[in-house]
Amino acid sequence: MDSFRIAEEKIKKAMEEGLFDNLPGAGKPLPEDEFASLPPELRMAYRMMKNAGFTPEDASLRREMRSLEQLVHDCIDPEEKRELKRQLDEKMLRYNQMLSKRKINTNSSIFKNYEQKIEKKLFEK
Repeated sequence: MDSFRIAEEKIKKAMEEGLFDNLPGAGKPLPEDEFASLPPELRMAYRMMKNAGFTPEDASLRREMRSLEQLVHDCIDPEEKRELKRQLDEKMLRYNQMLSKRKINTNSSIFKNYEQKIEKKLFEK
């Protein structure tokens, strides 16, 4: 017998015994899905990010930081490069402040490298 049938039988037995009667929220509508406006293929990823403590603002800021890092790397004009670095430092400071408010440590270089690889796969378009 597979696990789905076992689970189904246990649920049916619990229903017959009345274990699901009088549960909190019974008869009330389900809460509205906050990600209903997103395409279905993105909803799970957004839920996972939210549960992990990341927000769309985090993702947007990280994208901007990666873009600025690339611009700094490719820039040949010293004055422009200095301005891009200043902008990048500003974004990094804002990002680290945002994470520190949520008590998320950003100092682990091993996690940072892994995190960057994951984010590149998730957010690159």
